[in-house]
This record gives sequence, structure tokens and C-alpha cells, in this order.
Amino acid sequence: MKTLLSTILFFTLQLSFAQQVDIIIKNGKIIDGTGNSWYYADLAIKDGKIILIQKNIQINAAKTIDAKGFIVAPGFIDVHTHIEDDEVKNPLATNFIYDGVTTVITGNCGLSRVDLKKYFHLLDSIKLSINVASMIGHNDVREYVMKKANREPTTAEMQQMEILVTNAMKAGAVGLSTGLIYTPGNYSKTKEIIALAKIAAQYNGVYATHMRSEGDSIVDAINEAINIGRSCNMPVEISHFKLAGQNNWGRSAETLGLVKAAREQGLDVTIDQYPYTASSTTLSTLFPDWALANGQDSINARLKRIKDKNEIANFIISRLKKRSQNHFNYVVVANYPSDTSLNGKNIQQINLLKGRKDTATEEVKTIFEIIRNGGASCVFHGMSETDVQYFVQYPFNMFASDGTIRVMNVGVPHPRSYGTNARVLAKYVREEKLISLEEAIRRMTSLPAQKFNLKNRGLLKEGFAADIVIFNPATVQDESTFAKPHQYSKGFSYVIVNGAVTLEDEKHTQKRNGIVLYGEGKE
Repeated sequence: MKTLLSTILFFTLQLSFAQQVDIIIKNGKIIDGTGNSWYYADLAIKDGKIILIQKNIQINAAKTIDAKGFIVAPGFIDVHTHIEDDEVKNPLATNFIYDGVTTVITGNCGLSRVDLKKYFHLLDSIKLSINVASMIGHNDVREYVMKKANREPTTAEMQQMEILVTNAMKAGAVGLSTGLIYTPGNYSKTKEIIALAKIAAQYNGVYATHMRSEGDSIVDAINEAINIGRSCNMPVEISHFKLAGQNNWGRSAETLGLVKAAREQGLDVTIDQYPYTASSTTLSTLFPDWALANGQDSINARLKRIKDKNEIANFIISRLKKRSQNHFNYVVVANYPSDTSLNGKNIQQINLLKGRKDTATEEVKTIFEIIRNGGASCVFHGMSETDVQYFVQYPFNMFASDGTIRVMNVGVPHPRSYGTNARVLAKYVREEKLISLEEAIRRMTSLPAQKFNLKNRGLLKEGFAADIVIFNPATVQDESTFAKPHQYSKGFSYVIVNGAVTLEDEKHTQKRNGIVLYGEGKE
């Protein structure tokens, strides 16, 4: 009797779907995002949702995609991005779409819009090709209240910050982020962060952190992040986990061991990583924290005072010596608005172009000049491939670009904005076989969705949003390089966002069907 009822229900469903289905994907290998092995099945989409997954679906559809020989997977979720401002410049988000990304989380490293309600309205109005969720950034909240002051907040200022974080969580933020190497976040004490993180925790938010150190003091930094999560009883995400500087190479077992130990104690601590041996951030991170207080005018004033200038120079040189290097050739300018002709050149090369002697001391003068002129974003080469591979194999590590929506041929940025996911699939899955294809996809899909409470995302499952990527595992490849970063990934044939075909035959269709994804505190 039960078998008969199941058969009747099946045929009833088949009839009810007749001439109502938008897309059918046939003959593909389904990797559903759980980490389980692939299997053959067809998949039907209607009204932006996956409505049926089974073999040999016989339903009329407006569009049929033959995925024979291809992988059908959930759209990738990039948990660490910085798209603010660039979403307006390129709402098609082409670099992400061509890399299989259907959802990004922005507002990381303490950097976000303070008024997230207004920001989400902006996203709704311009319509992107990708879905967007956002953290509320501690640095921008602090700067809004205290500017770039190097001191603890007063009681009134702390109350103001708490109100701003509360409003952001009610607007739909998915958590609180910190950037503790950036001004003014680097001036905050742990107790300040805990007070604000507790508010985010009340709305089931995540605490995501760019820690105070990713090099010499990394152990203290990891312990601080873990203790904040423990104090607030909330999940912790440690951003772009790495070991910076040659003197720190080989410490991966030590640093990741702290994360593993915290998880064994019952703390929900995870990490994310971009799969490259270079980072990218502002040139000013070479400076000591105190030298960056109170904005550009104050920085320039310090660089005019001999005592301060010498102290800053000594600090920068001492860090170089710790790395066992003689030049700043590991620092490559990505975008220097004051002189874009220097984009793509390292500090040693720029120093020589300025006619200065080929010494580290003279290179510091070149660094000072760039900072006085407003600074530059840079690529910093300084990680070990061995450490990178060690982190790649950790099961609670998500792959994230730490990138933004790129405008083609603007600057010489880090290739991670273009090729993070393709690089993992090509280099670490297909070529080096460090992890399985199913495991890589799990960490690009369901793990991020679970971590950031993105409902009905990250899995190929009936009733879930139709965010889907179809790719050839034999040909998927990152094309973006440090020398020529503005190149899209290859091998992603189709990308579907909320049921709309956004990439077809490796060409963007101009569809902009992304939506804002809200946190659980949304009112």
C-alpha cells in the first residue's frame, strides 16, 4: 500500500509540474555540497527554487541544460570580501560570476557601511548579479564615534557604538567583524570588542576577525579571538588564516593546533583562507600603530618631525630584518592613485626609479613618500606554500578571496579576486590531490552557509534557492596571475543565481538577479 501511494504521489507531482518548470539540468554529476560522493541525477528549477532532484525527470521546461560530463554543484559562497564602492562600478560582479561565486559576505576586517539599512536599500536598487550579506565593521563604527583617536572610548562613546551595532544587527547584519591591524581598530582593547560582540551574539551573529597579528605575535592574536568567542558564547571566524614573514614559516601546526584545541573544547571556531602565498593590504600596515593615529594630516606631521620619522624608519627596518630580507622587493604596489604608472612595481624598483641608492634605508624614504601622497594598496609576498597547503587540508577551513568586485584593467590587484575557487579546484584538487572534489565544494558551499546562517543556501536540495554552478572538473582553471591579474577563470560553463542563468557557455548574460541575504536579527 505504501509503495502504491508513493507511486501515485510521484505521478501527481510530475503532472503538477507540467509546463511550469523554468529550467531542467540533465545528465550531470551532482555534488550536493554535503561532502558526500557525486551521483547522477537531473534537477528542476521553478520560481528561483530547486523543486526536484531525481533521475530522468520528464517535465516540460522553458530551458534545458545538458550537463553531461560536467559537475553540478551549489553556487560558491565567498565568506570574506570587500565589495563596498565597487558594487556600483560593476554591478555584474563579473570576476565573481566567472569564478563560480553566487553569494558574497562583505563588511569584513572591521570595514563596512555603518548604516547597513541604507546600504541594503542601495543594493536592492542597483541589483547585482550576486547575492550579498554583510557584517557590521567595528573599525567604521569606532571611527564614526571616535574618529581615529588612539585611546579607550568614554562611557558615552561606548554606548553610541553599542547602539550602532544593535541597529546594524536589526537591519540584517550576519555578525560583527574586526580589523585589528587597521586604524582605529588597532587602538581598541579586548573588552571593547567583547562588549560589541555580545550584542551581535544576541542576534545569532558571528564574530569574524582580521587578528592583531598574522606573523610574530600570531599566537596571542589567535588566543584573543578564541577568548572573545568564549566570552560571548558565539561562533568565531578567523579571517584569511596565514603565517606572514619567512621567520614564521613552518608554524602552521602550532597555529592551527590552537583552533583545533578550541573546537575540541566545544567552541565553534573556523577559519578561511585564500590559496596564495601573497597577501594584499595597505602600505601603511608597515607603520607602527601609534604613527597612524588621527588621520592623514597627523601622519604627515609625524613624518616631518625628525624624532618621529626616525622612530618609524627604525621600526620598519627592524621588521624587514626579522624577515631576513635586505630589500622591500616583496611589497608590490597594486594601486597608487597619486601615480598609477608605478602600479605593478615593487618598492625596490620604485626606489631605483626615484634615483635613490639601492638600500633598505633609501627604500623607507620611498615608502614615506607614497604614504605622504595618500598611500597605496599593495601585494605582499611572504608566505610559504608548505603552510598554505597545510591549511588547505583542514576540514573547517573555507576558501575566500578577500577580494572585491573588479573593474577590468584597473590597477594591478592580487589575482585572488578573479581566481580563488578555480585555483583550488585546479591546483589543490585536480593537480596536487590534496583534497577531494566533494570536500572542496563542501567548503565552498554548505560550510559557509552553515557558519553564517544563510538559510536555504549552500546545498543542492529540494526547496533550496537555485544558486548553482556547472563546470568541467578537467578544464576548470584560474587564469589570473600576479603579473596579469585581470583574467577571468575558465571552465565554469553555467552559473545560476536565484533561478536566473547568469553565466551561459562561459559568457555573462547580463542578468542581475542577486538579492540581499539578511541575518537572523532582521526586523
